[in-house]
Amino acid sequence: MDFGLVLQTDPPASTVVGLMRRAERNGFRYGWTFDSAVLWQEPFVIYSRILEHTTRLTVGPMVTNPSTRTWEVTASTFATLNDMYGNRTVCGIGRGDSAMRVAGRRPNTLARLGEAIGAIRDLAEGREADIDGQALRLPWVRDGKLPVWMAAYGPKALALAGQRADGFILQLADPFLTAYMVGAVREAAAEAGRDPAGVKICVAAPAYVGDDLAHAREQCRWFGGMVGNHVADLVARYGEHSAMVPEALTAYIKAREGYDYSHHGRAGNPDTAFVPDEIVDRFCLVGPVESHVERLRELRDLGVDQFAVYAMHDAREEVIDAYGTEVIPRLT
Repeated sequence: MDFGLVLQTDPPASTVVGLMRRAERNGFRYGWTFDSAVLWQEPFVIYSRILEHTTRLTVGPMVTNPSTRTWEVTASTFATLNDMYGNRTVCGIGRGDSAMRVAGRRPNTLARLGEAIGAIRDLAEGREADIDGQALRLPWVRDGKLPVWMAAYGPKALALAGQRADGFILQLADPFLTAYMVGAVREAAAEAGRDPAGVKICVAAPAYVGDDLAHAREQCRWFGGMVGNHVADLVARYGEHSAMVPEALTAYIKAREGYDYSHHGRAGNPDTAFVPDEIVDRFCLVGPVESHVERLRELRDLGVDQFAVYAMHDAREEVIDAYGTEVIPRLT
């Protein structure tokens, strides 16, 4: 199992770079960041510094979307970083939540997302792609490689990930839901004539190591609110009790009243008071080291290739170090 670190690109950027360097020293292989141009600093600028100051870390957004930048710009940016630092990027992509909604736009359709996955990958790897009816190619790309991993929750999105993406990003660490969603992705891959085992599986969730469960839960409760944004979209699309979406995912948002993106992804988010302790415990990894190792082994047995640690809390360095010394060596 690989491990990644997920950060927001809050200023100063030097702190983000420093935490990523710390993560690499502790055995993490991936460095991810949010990508929302209004809320945080531009991640691709910071990726260049991270890549310059690390030697093995693979970096990318968790997640970008098809509309913040045109597809040829996204592909060229990844290809430039790969040319400079040796194919050490990964493109996490989704429909767009905070990046789109904060700017007053709707998330992208799945059809547009599916087209973007193929076009961005083809351009970044030096092949021709159709962009809005125009055949384009980046003539300077040589030996480029860009895996594109798609974030998804709903049944149609899970199917698209299996059909088109190189990897699937699931932003929660509940074993029941992980098994359900990984199964859906792999089934779709097989039906599309792809090797289901060839689709990488990344579970991303907050991790907080310590014996004070009450404090750990409060530091991670924001995550249930963030996931709740996507769940609310699913309920609006499929209904509250649809057979298309498991109730284990949707039931907890009944008390959800709204969401202010100015607190997005931050501990203490006042819009996440509706998230019960049970959801924090299911979706996140909280508690002593042994509880983390036990959950991660369960996820690994379900086919998870990478666990990415969301570190938006008051113990970032401590969790990075605890994983490096006590968790990662037991899972790799």
